[in-house]
Amino acid sequence: MAKTILAVDDSGSLRQMVVFSLRAAGYQVTEAVDGQDGLDKAKGQVFDLVLTDQNMPRMDGLTLIRSLRGLPTYQKVPILMLTTESSDEMKNKGRAAGANGWLVKPFDPQRLTEVVRKVIG
Repeated sequence: MAKTILAVDDSGSLRQMVVFSLRAAGYQVTEAVDGQDGLDKAKGQVFDLVLTDQNMPRMDGLTLIRSLRGLPTYQKVPILMLTTESSDEMKNKGRAAGANGWLVKPFDPQRLTEVVRKVIG
């Protein structure tokens, strides 16, 4: 059975690129339009990996990560940030919230697939 990924980003075009890249690599991808939508979907299904942006309406990525880490089913699920934010300060905040890795936009689809494969196989 294909590994499942939740892709959370308020940019429809970026979500499309992420979904296309990961589905081509054999993953099953569910989209969420912001952190709140992502949290709602994560409560309904346990994903093998969560990929989230930082800057989104309703709920940002760090808040989403902290919320997910508060759920028993998401304490060990890998969470990757895919964002334009690249400062060490923001990366440290991401790690403190529970992010396992960081990719900076714009991203290389092949690199994204390689990182995801390393994290969840």
